[in-house]
Amino acid sequence: MAGYLVAQAVSAATAAAPASGGSAAGAAADAVSAASSLPRSAFGLVLDRAEYGIMVPLVYAALAFLLAALAARLVRILRAPGPPYQLAIYPAPRLPLLAAMRDAFGMPQVLRRAPLFWAFLMMYHVGILALLLGHLDLFPAIRIVPVGSRHMLGAGVAGLMVTISTFYFLGRRFMGETRKISTPGDYFLLLLLLFLFLFGDLMSWGNSWTASGFVMTKKDFAGYFAILAKLSFADPRTVLHGPHYHFIVIHVLLAELFFVVLPFTKVMHAFLALPVEALRRRTWARRSPPANARLAWKKP
Repeated sequence: MAGYLVAQAVSAATAAAPASGGSAAGAAADAVSAASSLPRSAFGLVLDRAEYGIMVPLVYAALAFLLAALAARLVRILRAPGPPYQLAIYPAPRLPLLAAMRDAFGMPQVLRRAPLFWAFLMMYHVGILALLLGHLDLFPAIRIVPVGSRHMLGAGVAGLMVTISTFYFLGRRFMGETRKISTPGDYFLLLLLLFLFLFGDLMSWGNSWTASGFVMTKKDFAGYFAILAKLSFADPRTVLHGPHYHFIVIHVLLAELFFVVLPFTKVMHAFLALPVEALRRRTWARRSPPANARLAWKKP
């Protein structure tokens, strides 16, 4: 109820300020301050605590689980016995690492077989790279976009790229041969990613399309990341203001769920694609068969 009253007060103050010759932003800020002083209901207090738990402690828990699960899986893969057959590709390229990077990131095999699928894959991966850089840019020690910029890196375009691509990937799962090999886990992962991106888009677009301009800028989001980086456990509401806070909470909750399920999904290829492609370009001596081994051969 208090959140609703805050939103109503901001809307009324924003609409009334131009008529009185005052500043809309200043009137809205005064309205937020006044409405925030209203007594909180029991449900509001419980919601505040739940949102704080999602925004701070659960972030650390999800990241710790992700790192531990990834490390355990990589150790299990490295300790597994090597294949008895040769994985190398012939003819061997002059620069194996560059060839591995070309196949891992350029996906020429997919391009030859399914050009449309390849186009959406490339758009998706470019968008993901921009989103990763944009979120890293929110940490205090990293400066890709100027501090005074209202937009994050990509200005909403990166989110649009991954959202459109995910819609295509999800629709593809319902068609042709892909439908026959799809599992419930595939649909769950794509839906999780889709809603994660959609709530990110809502924050990006809705945040810049309000009548009074930006509600939360890149600087505000950087303040939240600073809280996480410094392990201060401060309340994110001290730096994140405005009616879009609940969208941020849902976005962070979906991201935490993604971190938890990631080690058990096919998305693990993001961590293994380059090492596997590099491994395929290594040559080694085939293991000699045992001395007493005989090959049975009969004339046709």
